[in-house]
Amino acid sequence: MTSTAPHDKIQRLRRASIFASTPDNVLAAVADAVEEVQLAPNQQLFAKGDHGTSMYVIAAGLVRVHIGDQTVVELSEGEIVGELAALDPEPRSASVSAIDPSTLYQIEQSTLHSLMAEHPEVVQGIVKELARRLRVTTAPYGFSI
Repeated sequence: MTSTAPHDKIQRLRRASIFASTPDNVLAAVADAVEEVQLAPNQQLFAKGDHGTSMYVIAAGLVRVHIGDQTVVELSEGEIVGELAALDPEPRSASVSAIDPSTLYQIEQSTLHSLMAEHPEVVQGIVKELARRLRVTTAPYGFSI
């Protein structure tokens, strides 16, 4: 896989729910700040317990979040992973590995904090995504938060 053109990066970032309401000029700045990460099938992005301070937008492909051999969830284009470590740098709670060849955009904690400080719509997008994931996680137990 080769590096993505700036316009394509902006379009791929826009597919992520956290950036759905973010103006194009802001996404252009984000596109310039992200590092593109390429993963081959079965290649690990990070392991449970790793210290991390960045999150990733899945630009293309399919990854799985897992603890050992147990898959927690599969995530695809437009979804984010690793956001908790970017918000609160604690050890990673699970491992992430590619299922298919995948392209991810790495957003460092400092970049995310700047975006959140300057653009409340990014904060709203992250809160909505975290709330959605919490609902999905708690639904099997018969309660809603």
